[in-house]
Amino acid sequence: MYSIQEISQKTGLSAHTLRYYEKEGLIKGVERSEGGFRQYSEEDLEALGLICCLKNTGMSLKEIARFVDLTHQGEQTLRERVDMLRAHRERVIGRMNEMRTHLDKVTWKLNFFTEKLKDYEDRQDGALPR
Repeated sequence: MYSIQEISQKTGLSAHTLRYYEKEGLIKGVERSEGGFRQYSEEDLEALGLICCLKNTGMSLKEIARFVDLTHQGEQTLRERVDMLRAHRERVIGRMNEMRTHLDKVTWKLNFFTEKLKDYEDRQDGALPR
């Protein structure tokens, strides 16, 4: 079992965010110690890993909550979960392709301006008295 501080360190999520995720139903059934402190399990840590992955790849918290709800409903929701992940994957691929296009343009501009800078510096070196 992990404390909220340990989970925060392992996931990079603040304690506030962890409590918010629990309140919003993204994390369900977090156990409590006798003193009332949250105690996270390995399964909670794994679930948080997926939540962070989905969020970091652009899935909304509302969609993630829906996915979590479906997961807790059992195997009869497997088709819907697969469909959700398939659609999300396609959106991520689309954004990656778009980012590759942007990266290509940035790289082209970097090369263009690097060459201009080299020419400029070569001219300056030739203009300086020796």
